[in-house]
Amino acid sequence: MDKQLLLDSIQKEIDLTEDEILRLLAVVKSKKVKKKQYLLLEGDLSRYAIFVASGCLRSYCVDENGFQYIQQFAPEGWWIGDMYSLVTGKPGNLYIDAVFESEVWMISKVDLHRLYQEIPKLNVYFRILAENALVYYQSRSMENLRLAAKERYEKFCTRYPTLIDCLPQKQVAAYIGVTPEFLSKMLHQ
Repeated sequence: MDKQLLLDSIQKEIDLTEDEILRLLAVVKSKKVKKKQYLLLEGDLSRYAIFVASGCLRSYCVDENGFQYIQQFAPEGWWIGDMYSLVTGKPGNLYIDAVFESEVWMISKVDLHRLYQEIPKLNVYFRILAENALVYYQSRSMENLRLAAKERYEKFCTRYPTLIDCLPQKQVAAYIGVTPEFLSKMLHQ
């Protein structure tokens, strides 16, 4: 699996020497993930930050009635993980699975923390990721509180333009917080 997309993502924010690249690549693990295969289940301990090299993953929770609430889609070039579990070391509350057949790069929390010591500028990269994630989740939270379903759908289309035509309508509905039936009616008005 090609590591260039991962390196490009990192080197968009920081410059790494050849030696630093080799140290980083020595600890990232590749994994092929089949469609609908889980990388994390609710209640699991999250031990990895996951970079999507190809395909698409999603993170979501399920309520007591079985309704899914999709928190994030992670298409090619995006990071995903259960940050609550990864940071606190407590069992997570998210499922992470593959929307399509995917290939990912995974880095363990232990290796990441060791690399922070060996390559301090990686702290900068992951701080930027954390800041961007905070902005994303705050924006998403405000959208869910303030916007009507149609506007949330439009935000989804802007945020994930490459996914609009290939995701099942049921998953789009779960992302914007409506039933598939409601989404279908809304799109046909």
